[in-house]
Amino acid sequence: MDRETVEKITKLKEEKDVVILAHYYVDGEVQEIADFVGDSYYLAKQATKVKQKNILFCGVTFMGESAKILNPDKKVYMADDTADCPMAHMADVDKIRQVREEYPDVAVICYVNSTAEIKAESDVCVTSSNALKIVKELPNEHIYFIPDYNLAHYISELVPEKKFIFNDGFCHVHKSIHSEDIEAAKNAHPEALVLAHPECTADTLKLADFIGSTSEIIDYATSSDCKEFIICTEMGVFFELMQKNPDKKFYSVGHRQFCPNMKKVRIEKVIEKLENMTDEVLLDDEIREKANAPLVRMLELAGK
Repeated sequence: MDRETVEKITKLKEEKDVVILAHYYVDGEVQEIADFVGDSYYLAKQATKVKQKNILFCGVTFMGESAKILNPDKKVYMADDTADCPMAHMADVDKIRQVREEYPDVAVICYVNSTAEIKAESDVCVTSSNALKIVKELPNEHIYFIPDYNLAHYISELVPEKKFIFNDGFCHVHKSIHSEDIEAAKNAHPEALVLAHPECTADTLKLADFIGSTSEIIDYATSSDCKEFIICTEMGVFFELMQKNPDKKFYSVGHRQFCPNMKKVRIEKVIEKLENMTDEVLLDDEIREKANAPLVRMLELAGK
């Protein structure tokens, strides 16, 4: 990125007391100028620590909502307020209440990739990096895991003593990565290790050498002695992988590893929002307060 653009962004951030948080899946240019880059868990934690009065979120809607829920006294803005996550809407309030009636001891575990309304109906939030730890911490026998089926199924295999109730939500990027795609990639790159996100389907995960969150995939590739990797998650992560590992090679498993919503977040949008400070995230007070409890509990349980 040219020096003039960087200087302009730096000046606007200082003038307007803004911190920029960006997810690994957004465009590399945006990651380059962000103050903090990470996965959902890291960004949720970081949102509670920043000193600036204004947060500019470079990601999808539920991430900005989570930042606002955790920081009611700060103003949160979306770099693009049309960048949404379809999976975040794949859970139903009425179904949650129905499950609670049917299983009085159930813990409603809400993946952070969900709307504020869904979080407000849940007992605790989780991310892909802390879901296993939190599920193990809970005393409840029955677990209703929403909205993602694939992550829930993966965790259920690791905690057989719990009885899972599944939801049919999914991430279209990870669901579109199939076992035959990985097998073709392995045939093309026989020395490469397969690193997969747990939002992938079970047949894909069976072929993985490592399964983990976006940040865990980055950490694994960085610490590994292996020099080649097949990456089964959204391709925005390649920017950070290559920044940290210029001597290693990373391969995709096909053209489907692309989230059009995340890619709406461009450097031009960031500058525009810094100039105009529009698209503030606003939440109903009652919803925000109810949604705050499961997010706070997540941070507490994950930090144990």
